[in-house]
Amino acid sequence: MPQEIATILVQILPLVLIFVVFYFLLIRPQRKKDKEVKNMLANLKVGDRITTIGGFYATIAAIKDDVITISFGPDSTKAMIARWAVRSLEDTPADAQNDLI
Repeated sequence: MPQEIATILVQILPLVLIFVVFYFLLIRPQRKKDKEVKNMLANLKVGDRITTIGGFYATIAAIKDDVITISFGPDSTKAMIARWAVRSLEDTPADAQNDLI
């Protein structure tokens, strides 16, 4: 009987070990990143400088629920985007949007 239990443990142990490794290398960091993104999206405010998932650098002009109005370009073109379309907050000041490269 103890020999059978040892055989079963030897067969199951590698699977458990693989799951633990995947959890700490893939699942846990992704959950942490998702939490940070959710927090960033919840704390957006008018005047924040952002980057959209489409690659636009813009300034938030207005926020209403899950719709954000952004201003970008030298003519301060306005566009409406979904809140989830914001990739990141930028560290540059809001007045830098009118600088032409």
